[in-house]
Amino acid sequence: MTWLAALPMYNVSSRLRLAYETFLAALLVQADVGEPVDIVRDAALPDIWREPDLLLSQTCGYPYITALRSHVTLLATPCFDVSGCAGSDYSSVIVARTGSGIATLADARGRAAAVNDVHSNSGMNALRHAVAPLARDGRFFADVTWSGSHAASLRLVREGAADIAAIDCVTFAYLQEEDPASVEDVVTLGFTAASPGLPLVASKAVPEAVVQCLRAALLAPGPALCEALAPLRIRGFVHRDDADYARIGRMEQEAAALGYPALR
Repeated sequence: MTWLAALPMYNVSSRLRLAYETFLAALLVQADVGEPVDIVRDAALPDIWREPDLLLSQTCGYPYITALRSHVTLLATPCFDVSGCAGSDYSSVIVARTGSGIATLADARGRAAAVNDVHSNSGMNALRHAVAPLARDGRFFADVTWSGSHAASLRLVREGAADIAAIDCVTFAYLQEEDPASVEDVVTLGFTAASPGLPLVASKAVPEAVVQCLRAALLAPGPALCEALAPLRIRGFVHRDDADYARIGRMEQEAAALGYPALR
C-alpha cells in the first residue's frame, strides 16, 4: 500500500513547502507509519481530499462541514503562534489599500472585494459573516472578484483592482515573513470572528489504528517533531470534533438570518 499526503494550504514560499514536508517526515517517523507515502505537490483541490488512499492532508473548515465529513476523519488542529490565532482557533485579517479612504468595514460599502474561493472559510465565509450586519437588501459590495488565492487577493487590493479582502491570519503572517512586498501598501481593519483552524485530516479508508497513531503523535510531539514544528510557528495540536467545526456553519446561518446568504 502506498499512501498519499498533501499539505497544500500554507505553501506561500518554497521554504515553507520544504518545512511542511520536513514536518510530515517527522510525523511519519514518530507515528511509525511503515508503508510508503507519496507527497502530492500542487494537489488538485478539492479532489485530493476525496482520495481513499489519502493518509494525511489539511483542509479548510468550510469545505469540511459542507462536503467532506463523509470522506475524511479529523486528526488534529494546529495552534499557531501568530496574531489572530487563539489556541487552535484562527480568524481572518480584513485588509484595505493604503489611501483608499477605507478605515472601517462600513467604509467598504459599495466598493469591490477580492475573495480567494467560494468554498473558503477565511476568505468568503468569515467576510460574509462580518459584512452581514452592514448589508442592505442583501447587498454590500459593488463587485466581488474570485481571485484564486489569498496572495492573489492581496495583489488585487494593492493594485487597486479591489478595495478589500479577508486574509487567513496564518497566511498573512507567513507572507509578512516570506514576501514582505506582498503586504505592503495595505492597512488592516481588524479581524473577523474566530473559528476552528484548518484541520489535518485522513481518509475514512485509513485504518483506525493508523489514525490513532497519527493523532497521538500530533497531540504529544517528540523532540524531532517539535523541532520540525518551530519554523511553521506551530506550538502544538489539539483534537477538535464536528461539534467544534459546527461554529463555521453557524457563521453562515447567522449571515443568512440577516438576509445576506451570499457575498455580494
